Amino acid sequence: MQYRASHILVKDRTLAQDLVRRAKQGADFASLARENSTCPSKAQGGDLGWSGPGQMVQPFEYACKNLGVRSISDVVQTQFGYHVIQLTGKND
Repeated sequence: MQYRASHILVKDRTLAQDLVRRAKQGADFASLARENSTCPSKAQGGDLGWSGPGQMVQPFEYACKNLGVRSISDVVQTQFGYHVIQLTGKND
């Protein structure tokens, strides 16, 4: 299974929770990523492209497995910080 995901990476859990709320209420995910993310992917609106099994850190991959396409995750914590993830594609 391959996943295509966009994300917003921040260092603060409270900010991540606010971004989840805003994204789930319909704010433009790419704009939120460009304005808030600390990841270089923010230049592409948070788009990380396609990834296969083992290419993502475990909590991120687990979140992708459990999301529907176009769904927004709750806050996902990894060693890099706090992620808000939007799954944009799945391939078998």
